[in-house]
Amino acid sequence: MNRLLIIAGIVLIIIGLIGTYIGKLPGDMVWKKGNTTVYFPIMTSIIISVVLSLIFMIIGRFK
Repeated sequence: MNRLLIIAGIVLIIIGLIGTYIGKLPGDMVWKKGNTTVYFPIMTSIIISVVLSLIFMIIGRFK
């Protein structure tokens, strides 16, 4: 269990670093009107979902 938490933490750190350097992807939408800004990270959500699915699939094969 400890090993899994360490790996999950490292993965989250890597995803966070990648997200800060990439910024806004082409599939992400921003809607601004007056003082209101709404951000829809559609492409970012898809990429994170695929990466996490692959990681969990790999971890599941080793159990």
